[in-house]
Amino acid sequence: MRKENQSSAPVSDKNGIMLPLMEEFYTIQGEGFNTGKPAYFIRIGGCDVGCHWCDVKESWDAGLHALTHADLIVENASKFPAKAVVVTGGEPSMYQLDYLTSQFKKNNIVTYVETSGAYPLSGQWDWICLSPKKTMEPLPEIFQRADEIKVIIYNKHDFIWAEQNASKVSPSCKLYLQPEWSRSSEMMPQIIDYVMQNPKWNISLQTHKFMNIP
Repeated sequence: MRKENQSSAPVSDKNGIMLPLMEEFYTIQGEGFNTGKPAYFIRIGGCDVGCHWCDVKESWDAGLHALTHADLIVENASKFPAKAVVVTGGEPSMYQLDYLTSQFKKNNIVTYVETSGAYPLSGQWDWICLSPKKTMEPLPEIFQRADEIKVIIYNKHDFIWAEQNASKVSPSCKLYLQPEWSRSSEMMPQIIDYVMQNPKWNISLQTHKFMNIP
């Protein structure tokens, strides 16, 4: 069930030229299909999906994060050896991202996005990671666009939720189950057993936390 917004994009950001940038940093991707690859991470503030286990709740209120010109974000990303960016949040699909991604493309930077699919997705993406959330289900049109689906496993029912979402993606979409960090010791044995019985799934770990990097 979709709910009334708790947070919204700043009005001045409607064209995507200015974005509420929470943080940006160069690191190694830690989750899913692209684990182990270097990339520049861009975390945009603003989210009303409301996952109770979210580990970046400080990203929810867009008003806490300074509006930053998209050209500056692209300039910063271009300084690093790996010409790849991961746009995440918060919920990046709350924003118009056509301009940002077009500038990345002009600079030959590969674009990745991680989204809950709760809003229509704008922008030019080389890789779309869909991480569906029960609190705000993905829009139907996002499923066939997803290159990867990553479902966070917090309890046993999340396996059912994972299968419901996996039934909607394309046959080429990569499927991942990832334990919620605070319950990983409890859920990991169940995930291992599930994947061994259902080999279409892969296991995703938050390897950046083991490596003690952002």
